[in-house]
Amino acid sequence: MPLFKSRIKDALVQRREQGLTRQLKVLENSNGPLLTCEGSRFINFSSNDYLGLANDPELVEAWQAGLSQYGAGSAASPLVTGFSSAHRNLEAQLCEWLGFERAILFSSGFSANQALLFSLLEKDDSLLQDKLNHASLMEAGMLCPATMKRFKHNDTQHLESLLSRSPQSLVVTEGVFSMDGDQAPLERISSLTNQYDSWLAVDDAHGIGVLGDKGAGSCSAAQISPDILVITFGKAFGLSGAAILCSSEVGDYLTQFARHHVYSTAMPPSQAVALSHACQMIQTQEWRREKLTELGALYAEQMSGLKGFVDTQTPIKPFVIGESQAALSIAEELKQNQVWVTAIRPPTVPAGTARLRITLTANHSQKQILQLTRSLHQAIERNIDLSNEPGIHPSFESNIEAQ
Repeated sequence: MPLFKSRIKDALVQRREQGLTRQLKVLENSNGPLLTCEGSRFINFSSNDYLGLANDPELVEAWQAGLSQYGAGSAASPLVTGFSSAHRNLEAQLCEWLGFERAILFSSGFSANQALLFSLLEKDDSLLQDKLNHASLMEAGMLCPATMKRFKHNDTQHLESLLSRSPQSLVVTEGVFSMDGDQAPLERISSLTNQYDSWLAVDDAHGIGVLGDKGAGSCSAAQISPDILVITFGKAFGLSGAAILCSSEVGDYLTQFARHHVYSTAMPPSQAVALSHACQMIQTQEWRREKLTELGALYAEQMSGLKGFVDTQTPIKPFVIGESQAALSIAEELKQNQVWVTAIRPPTVPAGTARLRITLTANHSQKQILQLTRSLHQAIERNIDLSNEPGIHPSFESNIEAQ
């Protein structure tokens, strides 16, 4: 058997034997609180559309207006003919909102993160990353010429020990971690990078729009200003793409050397128009963040007694099951109750920490949250023996029925 065919076959067999095979499903209306799969409707608790903008008529109309003005595509890379006034206006709007001199646009958060590390780091440089950073950052860290070390998740003492041996490093962390929903101790990390003459880069894909003053994100909430900020538009913005926020000089450097920016077709200008409108909606429609806070409090009230519950201050609500098969079984049982939740398994998360990744959006109702919590409690009881587990709230069912 030819080498590549044999390698591919063996890898797929191994993934199936481990129970870790991923599968695509055709979903309709998955950018809203209700999705359709194979003719059945489900409440969608797996979306990153935290503010409920992805299907908002106001945002759809803005994109349609952009299409009427600019057409469908950009037709070239930014440095050829793909950079329009729509792109320039979006960059300026992001800079004014977030307090930076330059914004460089990318087609995805993955490409923005990789472009940053590949273009900025050289052979003798030191890169220090939180152990739970996104795969795009970890892969770029391993492939770039710098020496990468990982510090324990949110462990500033470990970070300081690494910085004391490698000052003038690039420290990279996420603002909000996508699988755990927790927040980085940015104030302390920023203090350490200043102390050791290092730079701080924050990937705030899951914090922008949700946290901080007017949704300005994790750094705003922590009242710090990193050297580099990466934001993505596929979560709270309800669209897609990304931007790197930085100084004027770093922006000029990325324009010259960030290959993912230089050699990729620019995002459609119509999309940039829609993103500018989403930026306005995020800043002015505070009710969306207030709604998330209310729904998060209701979810915590109903679930805090169960082992596996993780309390977060973000819309990401992981419920840790442990074993992959149990997580899959519970997710499947939830679907039988018209609740769509995704089971996250290794290698996305560490072995033994398979979980349900539950996400709340401003489009959910309190009734839908209660259907989720009721169904989740019942599915857990049927799939996991809780009789000897501590911390189970005895009045869980009565709490649900009382509402």
